[in-house]
Order: sequence, then C-alpha cells, then structure tokens
Amino acid sequence: LAAVASGTSGDREFWDGQARRVLAALLHAAALGHKRMADVLGWVAEPDMAGREVPALLRRSGVAAFEQDAMQFLTTNERTRSSITSSVMPALGWLSHPAAAAAAEPGDGFDVARLLDGRATVFLLGAEEAQTAPLVCALTGHIAREARRLATGQPAGRLDPPLGLFLDEAALISPVPLESWTADMGGRGVTILCAFQSRAQLLARWGEHKAATILNNTAAVMVFGGTRDKADLEFWSTLAGERDERVVTTDLHGRVASRSVRKVPVLAPAQFANLPAGRVVVIRRGIAPVIGRARMAWRRRDVRGFERSVRRVDVRAAWAFRWAELRMWCDDLAQLGLAALAKRWPDRFRERFERRRDANAMFRELAIIHDQADQSDEAGHTRALPASGDEEAGR
Repeated sequence: LAAVASGTSGDREFWDGQARRVLAALLHAAALGHKRMADVLGWVAEPDMAGREVPALLRRSGVAAFEQDAMQFLTTNERTRSSITSSVMPALGWLSHPAAAAAAEPGDGFDVARLLDGRATVFLLGAEEAQTAPLVCALTGHIAREARRLATGQPAGRLDPPLGLFLDEAALISPVPLESWTADMGGRGVTILCAFQSRAQLLARWGEHKAATILNNTAAVMVFGGTRDKADLEFWSTLAGERDERVVTTDLHGRVASRSVRKVPVLAPAQFANLPAGRVVVIRRGIAPVIGRARMAWRRRDVRGFERSVRRVDVRAAWAFRWAELRMWCDDLAQLGLAALAKRWPDRFRERFERRRDANAMFRELAIIHDQADQSDEAGHTRALPASGDEEAGR
C-alpha cells in the first residue's frame, strides 16, 4: 500500500491505515483458504461475496483481530466501505498486468535464506505506468524483513554473507519504509543504497519529518550536479559547512587599511548546480566534503580485465571447437580410406576399419550428449531469470 499512498495528510493517513488492516485480514483469509490474489481482488470489489467466504476462513485462524477487522469492513456503512476500498484497489492494480499476475500464482514461494546462502542477485523492475510498484515494493519489503529475521540467529546479529539493497528510483517504484530501515538495517549486515532525483522527491514521497530522518540516518551522500531547485541547493550548501576567508581592505593608494575574516560557504549553491559531468560531492560523517569523480562501471580496470578474460575464454573455446571439428573430419577421411582398403584387402584392413568406425560413432554420440547438456544448462539459466527482462532497478 505504501507504493500508492496518496499523501501525508491526516485524512489520507487515516484511510491508508484502515486499508492496511482490511487488506491484511483479507490476505490472511486467502492464505488460510489457499486462495489466489485474484480472489482477494474479487473480495475487495464485491464485499457481499467476501461476506459469504471470508468470515468462515478467518475462523480457522488463531488470531481474533483479523476476523474483527474483516467484519468491521464488511458490516460498516457503504460510505466508509467505499473509502477503504478506494485505498485498497490501487494497491492491487498490478493484477491487470499479465507478467505481474503470473508472479503471484501459487508455487514454492521465495526462499530468502537460499538467496543469501547462494549470494544470488534479484533484479526487480517496475514502471509507474505498469502499476507494478505495489508488487515490487511488497517483495522488496519481504526480502528485507526475512533478512532481518535471519540476522537475529547469526553471530552478533549480522548477516554473513551480507545483503545489499540497491534501490533506484525508490520514491517512484519501491517506496519502502526507509525512515526505519536506515536506522536498523546497517547493524544487521544490510547495506542500502538509494538513488533519488532530488531532495524534493524525498519530501514529496515521505514527507518532511520522515525525509529528514532518512537523511540523518544516511552514512554517506553523493550529490550530482544539475539540480535547479533553490531549496535543494541551499540545503546541500549548508550541509557542506562554512570556512574562514581572509578579507584585506586597501585604500585608494593600495595600502592595506584593514584585515578581517569572514565566513563563506565551502561550496556555494551555484557550485553544486554547476558540477561538471562525472563529478560528485561526497558528504560523509567525520570528514570534510569531497569532490570526487564517478566512473562508469564498464570503464573500471577490474571490469575491463574481466571482459578481456571472458573474450580469451571465448577465443579458446572457439579454437577448441574448430580443432575438434578438424579431428572428426580427419577421422572420417581415415574411415573412408580404411573402408576402401578393407573392400580391396579385407583380411588385412577389415578389423582396423571396424575399430575406426566404432570409435567415430562413439565420439559422435559423446558430442551429441555434450551439446544437449549445454543446451539444457542454457535453458536452466534462462528460466532462472525473469522472462520479461524487466530491468532498470539494478546498477
């Protein structure tokens, strides 16, 4: 629901809170009855149908609060029910997207412990027009909560190996509760890196107080140039601090009349706005602001070295394949030659011809098996990735 929250006003927060209670109860009922997300959408759209199914399912639960929340929604007046429904329905809009709806079909579930043990990577892609933000937000939150739970059972309460959450356009696609995550996750072995268009985007999504909490909890900030928002520029300039600047005053004849010291910004707002491309200002606890250079990943030495090693492996594999083909061609020629000799002098060459023929047949079968194994491995890797590609969230 956080992905479709419409604001931070008192009324909106109240109805969003009611929507969370109702949706939690409906999801709990669906889990107890082995229902699908489409059934939950149907319950929200048709409360009369929900009134016939949901209470019976929630009676199986040992938590009475869920049944109370659901019954309050089902028995309330039409106006209140419509207000709650209008808050819940946008959060289920992703069910109209075929790929997103298929991701929510019943299955084995998502094993976060296996993800962490295998040091695997999950790419979550969403777009505002596709209405997939609620699903992306929910899965991101599930991974983070499970990681925090698993961390409590490990030495010092930290994940090993650690987890990295790299959230690009988090304000649009995955507005998770960063105000609490940034305060707690670092001590659990979870590193969070978020990218925003501006501080104004933070304020618009989380509000003034929560945005201030997020910035206060952040260990390091990288500010790129190009912003034109006056409030943002003044904020970062203030955060960069001030320095002493000596001022020398001279008279009309050039003689020194006075010397003084004044405070000036370390980086003026205009300097933030006009940072050259590829330059960033790093503001980190315990050190003065630093202007650094941001390099594209594919230009780094280690990445280029890895690409060269991959190319060398591909070249070796190509030569090995050509050499194998050449050897098979030579073996085929030898088989043809021995066949001709065996036909003319069977006593002398038939046995050698049969050995060559059997050996060639065996090597061809091994080559076919090897090719089939390679194809099945490629198909397995393809199945492990999202079919849609959907990737813009990762770096």
